[in-house]
Amino acid sequence: MTPANIVGMAKIIGLDLIALTDHSTCKNCPAFAAAAQEYGMSVLFGMELTTAEEVHVLCYFSSLEDAISFDAYVYEQLPDIPNTPAFFGNQILYDENDRVCGTEEKLLISATSIPFSAVYDLTRRYHGVMVPAHINKSTTSLLGNLGFIPPDSRFTCAEVRNPADWPALQEQYPYLKQCRMLSSSDAHDLNALQEPVRFLEVEEASAACILQYIQETT
Repeated sequence: MTPANIVGMAKIIGLDLIALTDHSTCKNCPAFAAAAQEYGMSVLFGMELTTAEEVHVLCYFSSLEDAISFDAYVYEQLPDIPNTPAFFGNQILYDENDRVCGTEEKLLISATSIPFSAVYDLTRRYHGVMVPAHINKSTTSLLGNLGFIPPDSRFTCAEVRNPADWPALQEQYPYLKQCRMLSSSDAHDLNALQEPVRFLEVEEASAACILQYIQETT
């Protein structure tokens, strides 16, 4: 799962755009950007943030600079718990030539001190968009962990693993009737990258158009 291999596989299977959302870090996004330029692939920079409630939230940015600035803020909100490679594997950082240039020492799957209620304004501060991840998963999700959608929520898009679940979720949680739906591969290895069987109807396959689509209510 090196940056160049991820982008290269996405190109091979015919994707128009791919997002990188490592857990609680954007530090591999510069290498990802270099690979995307090499392959002529459109990309979104991002992070899968773990809130204080252990809810996973996808945070997307069109600008590498915004993603890196967001990363710096989130890093300070992570607890000083060291990674244990024997249990969790090495948290590897790559350079633009797809070579290992370091490792992240803090355990990135830890919950940050950022509450779910703060994520909307936080991502907007960095010109980004929040999308609650795998919203109906039994763990590490908004509905799995909290059991409800907070009344002060302002997100406009949510991710589900199975699009067939979306109509029932909208009936059970009326807030979702105004939201867009994403269903991504959530790939943790190259074989899990989905071929282009699901589409977003946008003017062009660019980060700006994708973010605009995500921010629009239905």
